[in-house]
Amino acid sequence: MIRLVDVSKRFFANGVETVVADRVSMVFPTGKSVALLGRNGAGKSSLLKMIAGTLRPSEGRIETDGSVSWPVGFAGSFHGDLTGVQNTRFVARIHGVDSDGLVEFVRHFAGLGDHFRVPFRTYSQGMRARLGFALSMGLAFDTYLIDEIAAVGDAAFREKCEATLADRLTGRSAIVVSHSPGFLSRVCEAGVVMDRGRAIWFDTIDDALAAHHAILQSPPKS
Repeated sequence: MIRLVDVSKRFFANGVETVVADRVSMVFPTGKSVALLGRNGAGKSSLLKMIAGTLRPSEGRIETDGSVSWPVGFAGSFHGDLTGVQNTRFVARIHGVDSDGLVEFVRHFAGLGDHFRVPFRTYSQGMRARLGFALSMGLAFDTYLIDEIAAVGDAAFREKCEATLADRLTGRSAIVVSHSPGFLSRVCEAGVVMDRGRAIWFDTIDDALAAHHAILQSPPKS
């Protein structure tokens, strides 16, 4: 279970304030996969990072009662001068799992070839996402945070990602950001739509997608 209590987040740039979360209170239940929807810039990735603990809320608090992954698809926490193998071993030590086993899983799943043994800073965005996804799937979390994995790699790799994710989510939770309605319909049961700092819960993914579509059809308000 993840509970948001009066969570607000504001960014300031060039003297302009942007509010992506305005006193949001919400519970993401245990064992449910939830889509996170909204226009570009609505705050979806920021909310994932706050739940992961890599971004602090401006106000409010976030409570969790289990382990939470980093946002899969976001590779900002990897060390640029370490190779893919070294980053993998470092993550294994942090989480107390067998490093050789995790390296072998990531090597096989990510399909980076010789790039797995070169510095992470040389990776393309797609390669970084492959490493991040493979690492996340190699570890057992109570809640997986997913940020745009549907856009990673070719069709065969995306199918492998989706099948592996479905297997990992058995009895676990997920919060998923994606621009693919089909992917969200297959993976998620419920949804949250973010708009102008608000976050609205929908019990079914179909209702969430319909509300999101209606927002996209309306002109954005300044």
